[in-house]
Amino acid sequence: MSGPLASLKVLDFSSLLPGPFASLMLADMGAEVLRIESPTRLDLLRVLPPHDHGTSASHAYLNRNKRSLALDLKQAAALELVRELVKDYDIVLEQFRPGVMARLGLGYEALKAINPGLIYVSITGYGQTGPYKDRAGHDINYLALAGVASHTGRRDGGPLPLGVQLADVGGGSLHAVVGLLAAVIARQQSGVGQYLDVSMTDCSFSLNAMAGAGYLACGVEPERENHVLNGGSFYDYYRTRDGRWMSVGSLEPAFMQQLCAALGRPELVAQGLSPQPEQQNSLKLALQVEFEKRSFDELCALFAGVDACVEPVLSLSEALEHPQLKARELVSQVPRGDGSTQAQIACPLKFSEGLPKPRHIGAAVGAHTDEVLTELGVSPQRISALRSAKVIM
Repeated sequence: MSGPLASLKVLDFSSLLPGPFASLMLADMGAEVLRIESPTRLDLLRVLPPHDHGTSASHAYLNRNKRSLALDLKQAAALELVRELVKDYDIVLEQFRPGVMARLGLGYEALKAINPGLIYVSITGYGQTGPYKDRAGHDINYLALAGVASHTGRRDGGPLPLGVQLADVGGGSLHAVVGLLAAVIARQQSGVGQYLDVSMTDCSFSLNAMAGAGYLACGVEPERENHVLNGGSFYDYYRTRDGRWMSVGSLEPAFMQQLCAALGRPELVAQGLSPQPEQQNSLKLALQVEFEKRSFDELCALFAGVDACVEPVLSLSEALEHPQLKARELVSQVPRGDGSTQAQIACPLKFSEGLPKPRHIGAAVGAHTDEVLTELGVSPQRISALRSAKVIM
């Protein structure tokens, strides 16, 4: 195995989206990721449609390049195996509610005593402290409590459910990866690991970068369609004659001039550069009229050679065929294990030394149990006994 993280070994106890997306990034960059899965409780991601060759496409993607060890953590023998494994691993990633791993005897303090260099990452909805620490939640709830939903959407239509899971991935997965890699760097200096508490609500709150800064410093409450980047200016989406949409982000003077020139309305430039709300509203109405005069294809052709920050709103299937995304090679063919491959979103990070080729899609529960335990030094007789006792699968 190669890649910038080839020296890291990760024990991944997570399920669903936030933890698996984080460990997918690590695995794509070369880390050895071992999923610890229950042989009795099904990860909902495994049954999430649509399915390809009998496997959930989401599971096959989020768990590619990872091995699976099926352990019943309710049994003492399984916990002992984890304690043996952790001696040789750098990172533990878990996504249970606060206190669950500690009750199993697998909390940070217990595992740190075995491996002082261990970096232990917990991803939860609300964090390990505070009155909501034990409360259930989903992406939409975290964005609501973090204030993000309050200024996302249309003034008269209310907040919008996003097409991507911003709190789960932007809040949980990405912050977890940044934090754990920072802990790895710190460990290189000190030799000591540490515990990382990642709250998806906390991290979503931090994404209020511009609106939050404005409120804390100036007392300006962000609301839907009341500032430059959330629909309070011409920076917005515009419907075409045939019911499609175009995005317009021509904020800078040079881009505004090119936008208005391309539409044959150079007199609108002054409105575009004005901070006055009434001027912005007037410009939005004028732009909508101009966009509705033309079809989607006509507008794509019109702006193809114009550097005005105007781009079409593409469907996922259209995005896959866009020459820019194709040039960036954002789709990989990943081995299924039967000689065929499955198309998946590729790791978007580009390293000059390259990344290892995808090894396999998400594996079946316990697909690597015997392999992992043999590497650990567990005898065939003990493996057989553990399987008979339903400690492993």
